[in-house]
Amino acid sequence: MIFGMTPLTFIHVAISLLAILSGVAVLFGLLGSKRTDGWTAFFLATTVLTSVTGYFFPFHKLLPSHIIGAISLVVLAIATIARYSKQMAGSWRNIYVISAMIAFYLNVFVLIAQAFMKAPALHTLAPTQSEPPFLVAQSVVMVVFIVLTVFAVKRFRLWSL
Repeated sequence: MIFGMTPLTFIHVAISLLAILSGVAVLFGLLGSKRTDGWTAFFLATTVLTSVTGYFFPFHKLLPSHIIGAISLVVLAIATIARYSKQMAGSWRNIYVISAMIAFYLNVFVLIAQAFMKAPALHTLAPTQSEPPFLVAQSVVMVVFIVLTVFAVKRFRLWSL
């Protein structure tokens, strides 16, 4: 046990947190119209690993986390193709920004869900994650991500490449 977690849980959580932190760096790069090649590669890789390692946990039925992981992997495939294969040419620039930010949002969505499941104070506010505090938190984060993604699409220009 590491910090009360199994090794798999610890590795999954560590990778997830690294993906979120690198997502912040990528977002700031997009907003600043700067290429962040190293951060981008690290973000895409750790976000893929986050989704993949989520499937290593034992399960007996399809859970929302499995669906979010699958959506994330599809969005990440699109982001990777747009960034590396299509070199963000033409509309692929916007496709890259939007798909990368959706993947980042999904990581944060799961972080909030986990916080409401694991943190006693948050769990008390929304034990089933269908109560208003959980819905408000997730809604606010989604709106923030939509606004930031719109700004990132507008600010991340080809001349910065």
